[in-house]
Amino acid sequence: MASRAQVEGALEHHRANAASYVRDLEALVRIPSVSFEGFPRQELVRSAQAVAELLRRRSFDTVEILEVEGAHPYVFAERKVDPAAPTLLLYAHHDVQPAGDGAWRSPPFEPQERDGRLYGRGTADDKAGILVHVAAVDSWVRSAGALPLNVKLLVEGEEEIGSDHLEGFLSKYRARLDADAIVLTDTGNVDTGIPSITSSLRGLVTAEVEVRALRQSLHSGAWGGPIPDPAVALARMIASLVNADGSIAIPGIYDRVRPPPAAARAALERLPVSPDEFRRQAGMVAGAQLLGGHHPLEINWWHPSLSVNAIQASSRKEARNIVNDVAWARLGIRLVPDMDPLEVKGLLIAALEKAVPWGLELQTKVESSGPAWCTDLDHPAFHAAARALSAGYGREAVAIGTGGSIGFVQPFVKALGGVPALLIGVEDPYSNAHSENESLHLGDFDRAIKSAIHLYQELAVALRR
Repeated sequence: MASRAQVEGALEHHRANAASYVRDLEALVRIPSVSFEGFPRQELVRSAQAVAELLRRRSFDTVEILEVEGAHPYVFAERKVDPAAPTLLLYAHHDVQPAGDGAWRSPPFEPQERDGRLYGRGTADDKAGILVHVAAVDSWVRSAGALPLNVKLLVEGEEEIGSDHLEGFLSKYRARLDADAIVLTDTGNVDTGIPSITSSLRGLVTAEVEVRALRQSLHSGAWGGPIPDPAVALARMIASLVNADGSIAIPGIYDRVRPPPAAARAALERLPVSPDEFRRQAGMVAGAQLLGGHHPLEINWWHPSLSVNAIQASSRKEARNIVNDVAWARLGIRLVPDMDPLEVKGLLIAALEKAVPWGLELQTKVESSGPAWCTDLDHPAFHAAARALSAGYGREAVAIGTGGSIGFVQPFVKALGGVPALLIGVEDPYSNAHSENESLHLGDFDRAIKSAIHLYQELAVALRR
């Protein structure tokens, strides 16, 4: 077991080399590793290669790029200490969301520091997660010569598109992934500087919807009136899916939804985030209402929701006086525990088919689906994580849920026999993950690495066989 002096040595190494770990992160952010269809796959390959090179340079013994047919590349690395010691499986992902529109204050793939934050696509979600693991491992090895336990690091390349090839990956590589616990650095804190352990994730079903009225667009003066407008049809269809209070109006969608557990409600009440603070974090305009009738974090963590991710008939740039031939939207439904993704998919498609007006043609395509996940925090690994986060941040850690999804978690926990999964991360409410001007709070990045250094020692004791 490592001594207190060795922990302090690892922390001191990190303090002396913190700037170099930020530079490592900046190098990864410069690679536009967008995993969505239509973006160059070669950038995902280049990103995986850069991650692999970083891991070799930063104290991992074995580093490989793992391939599954049709999938973007994974990177796998190990640092072995003792077969009798506990083993952690560390997780992050190197793929990112598309940059979005022109609202960026600086180029999305040119990291820029402003006011204590590092801006760029992937700075927070989730290339910082890679560096948290890397910096903590490197600090232990270069100061103490070894880690207090064995680690395996898996860096995925398609988390942002739903981990569609995860089943194939597990089928091919499951035997290499045995571990006593999983640490996933792909979540966030409830507010800047407040260390948080995530105990629940919502699931996700996404679908594309296309409504067609014409073979081609027509002059709105010559043809408008008798010709059904597909954009109006789509707007009516989407509106039919949501009630006036923002809840989902799809029949049967709430049949499996249960109230939040008592422990989750109690933990939520202790959090220092009021509805007014939530509004400020989100950047809501002055007149906008909060929906749902409960604390906004309860709605976000424990209630299903429907979002229109994108909608298009023509475009702002190409707007002209026409009746469009076709209208398209991408919809997403976030799921809570007990909701079945396949059932939700069927309910959504049935509701859309019923809502199509005027005999127009409808095409739907479900892009991805994954279940919600939650866990009981009453396990020695979670108590160890709480101690480590408190030591790294200098304040008590809190338990939270999250409205987001990580498709990796549920299948991996199941495949590894139900081992504890510790979800900790470096995002905060101002990170703008998936949006323009994504950023990482550099103070929290530093504190997250210190927490990871403590975590390895804490888990070496808590998971001792």
